[in-house]
Parts: sequence; structure tokens; C-alpha cells
Amino acid sequence: MKLNIALMLLTLWVPVAWCNNGPAAARVNGEEISEFRLERYFAEFLEDQGRAVGNIRSPKAYKQLRQKALDALIDKELLWQEALKRGVVISDADVQRQVDQTRQAIGGPEVFARRLQDAGFDEASFSEYTRRELAAQQVFAELVQAGGTPDEKQVRAFYEEHRADMSRPEEIQARHILVKVPQDADAATVEAARLRLVEMQAKISKGEDFASVAKAGSEDASASEGGDLGYFPRGRMLPEFEAAAFALAPGAVSEPVRTPLGWHLIYLQNHLEAADVSEMQGLEMVRAYLARQQQAQARLQVLAQLRSNNRIERIDDD
Repeated sequence: MKLNIALMLLTLWVPVAWCNNGPAAARVNGEEISEFRLERYFAEFLEDQGRAVGNIRSPKAYKQLRQKALDALIDKELLWQEALKRGVVISDADVQRQVDQTRQAIGGPEVFARRLQDAGFDEASFSEYTRRELAAQQVFAELVQAGGTPDEKQVRAFYEEHRADMSRPEEIQARHILVKVPQDADAATVEAARLRLVEMQAKISKGEDFASVAKAGSEDASASEGGDLGYFPRGRMLPEFEAAAFALAPGAVSEPVRTPLGWHLIYLQNHLEAADVSEMQGLEMVRAYLARQQQAQARLQVLAQLRSNNRIERIDDD
């Protein structure tokens, strides 16, 4: 659950009294989360996921996403109520510091004031909302921190199981254009295919985009992707193709390369050298990975525990 105040949009800058006017979407221990508040938050929730309401075609998907947005608001309310129970106090200085950071993140004092005015609120109401969010954030961090750190035996065991996966082989990222040639083709057919590729090579040398030329002229299945082959190590491609591709410098285009499939033109985008990870580095990588996994699990457990210990009525789901 995200509680990043500095980047929060005005969709959530709503005083509690305003939020809870109108029909209720849910109640948390009797405290209402209104449909108005849910509607304002839903657009923010979708934007956070890189989506927009107008792009959701499926009613089922729309309903599921709306329910997730309501889940997030319920969790916010639960954390705020837990902060009140624990007597969490956020100082005026901390609130002002966060408001100042938000003002800068929004675009400065004039933009900040205009955004508040457009939404029909003032800085005092936003400061109070910020205090609530900071309190919820603090209590959530305290609850999650109780999850502890990864056990070193677990770290070692995970490292031993996955150590072979931590070394990266030499890899390249490439695109190609293919003009197919039947394996039993005569010399004239082979040469005609090569000349077609040379024509495309000339277009690229004059500045045309390799991917665009590949989309128009390549006969490989990758043509629709601009000839993109992604990253691959040695041993995955045909030997003639591989030898030419690995010999290129990033940004270079090969001369026509003949393989049993036909003629290829290869563009090298990137070259990654093989990398070995030391035991110390590997253990640290595993330690950080397991800590992230443990924290994620702890966050889910904290919220699940809060939900089970409190009275929640979801009206919007009906």
C-alpha cells in the first residue's frame, strides 16, 4: 500500500467531513468511507497502475479494480484508527515539512495554491490530511518492522540453491533482417536474395531506422517487432549468425551473413560481458532479496490482521 505523501494528487486532498458526505461505500468500525471519496480515489488508484477508466472495457475488470481501490481506502482508515489507538502524534514541524515537499513536488507555491483552490480546499485542510497520512505511515512501519530480518541459515541455503543462477553469461541484444533462401536454391536465386538485402542495407546506411526497414522487408517472424531478437548468449543461434553478431560493436550493422535460412543483416544494440558474482556479493544479494520478500509478506499479514480484528462493512460490493 502506498503512502507516499509528496507525490499524492489532489484526488485525496479531502477533509474527512467532506469525504463522508453522501452514500457510504464502506464503514470501518462505524466510520464511513463515502462513494464520493471512493470515486475521487479510483482515478488515482488506476493512474498508479498506469491505467485509465476509459480504457477498461470489461465490466468485470472494472468492478475488480474498484474493489481493490476500496480495499486500499479501508486499509488507510484502519491504519489511521490504529494510529489513534496507539496515541501516535505527528508534530506540526513534520507536517509542515511534508507540506513543503508536496508544494515543491506539485510545481511550486503558485501551482500548489491553484490546485488547492481548484479542488475547493485550503492549505489547512490539506495539512490535517497530511497529518493523518503520516500517522498511518508511521504505525504501518512500526507494525511491519516487527517482522524481523532474514535468518542467516535461510540466506545461506537460498544462496547455495541458486548460486549457479547468479553468474551471467556473455550476452548480446540484437535485431536482424532475414531474406529467406531455399537450401537447394541455384546461384542466381541466392544472389538475387543477397541483392535484396544489400538494398535494405543501403537504406539503413543512409539513415533509415533499422527496425522500420526490418518491419517492411524482413521475412522472419520477428519482422513485426522490427527484427528484435532480445538478449541471447552464445550457443542459441545458428553458428554463422552467432559468429557475426558477437563480432559486432554496439550500434554497428553487419555485412550480409549467409546461414541455412538465407541472408541476414544484423544490428547489435548492446553487449553484456560475462559477470561472476563473488560469495560475499551473492550472500548480500540474497539477504536483500529475502528481506524484501519478508517485508512484503509482513505488510500483507499486518493488513490482514487489522482487517480481521476490526469491524468492516463493504456496501459498495453489494
